[in-house]
Amino acid sequence: MANDPTGRVLQLLSLLQTHRLWRGPDLVERLDVSARTLRRDIDRLRELGYPVEATTGVEGGYRLAAGAHLPPLVLDDEEAVAIAVGLRTAAGAAIEGIEDTSVRALAKLEQILPDRLRRRVSAVRANVVTLRWPGGTDDVVDPDALAVLAQACRDHEEARFDYRRRDGEDSRRLVQPHQLVCAGRRWDLVAWDLRRVDWRTFRLDRLRDTRLAGARFRVRDIPGGDAAAFVAQSLGSIPRAFHATVSVACDADGLAEVLRWADHEIVEDAEGSCRVVLRADTADWLLSTVTWLAMTADVSVIDPPELVEAVTALGRRLAVAHP
Repeated sequence: MANDPTGRVLQLLSLLQTHRLWRGPDLVERLDVSARTLRRDIDRLRELGYPVEATTGVEGGYRLAAGAHLPPLVLDDEEAVAIAVGLRTAAGAAIEGIEDTSVRALAKLEQILPDRLRRRVSAVRANVVTLRWPGGTDDVVDPDALAVLAQACRDHEEARFDYRRRDGEDSRRLVQPHQLVCAGRRWDLVAWDLRRVDWRTFRLDRLRDTRLAGARFRVRDIPGGDAAAFVAQSLGSIPRAFHATVSVACDADGLAEVLRWADHEIVEDAEGSCRVVLRADTADWLLSTVTWLAMTADVSVIDPPELVEAVTALGRRLAVAHP
């Protein structure tokens, strides 16, 4: 964060908006910057129109002026559309209540934008829909847990939660959260497990009673240096109940990004095509993966017969819907 001026200034603004007086040394420690850098960031906020007051003395520090009005939201065309697309896409995320929340946020965004940008954002809201992958309510993430863990990652603070393992057993965990990873509807936490003295990934939909533990920790290096790659590797090492073999009219390099979050193995790579083994916890997830692949290249299911039948039935339904 210290090397990211924009992110650091936004974090500083977030702290000041808690409506409390922050001592300079406390902000220096929280932001992990020098006193000189803190003063420069305070000046930058003032230049942006945020009235930051400074008081001197033993109890001195920084705070936003009481009753201050925030500057108007100024966005260019690309920024407005990016926010609208992000909010619309969020409606399909596996976060409890996120759809209604994103719709409300979009409505508020439209109200404060100029007419020209309002029309563009309105067009995105009205004409973009989210494809919902198969899944029940069991994979829904608690937004409060997501917020707590994001805060723990940012502030390097330990967290506690109850966790339901894949075998159904419950356990209590004390961890040092380092990074959240999102892959479609799936959310994972990469953390150092203090009781198992090792790195672990935790699915957020299996967390309960998530809370900060109060203790700060020193950041460790995630194996490989990439949280997303660490989660992908962890997913690949888990035994799966369902397997399928498919032929895809695409070379291995072209499949790398498409199948990044699928448990897969390329078993044969011919020129212009690949034979791929897919693994998943449910038959529905296999069908979803094949459907996703079909949006990129021609796919032929080799086995199992049940998946062949499911794909054939889906094709018939789509043909009826769009003759």
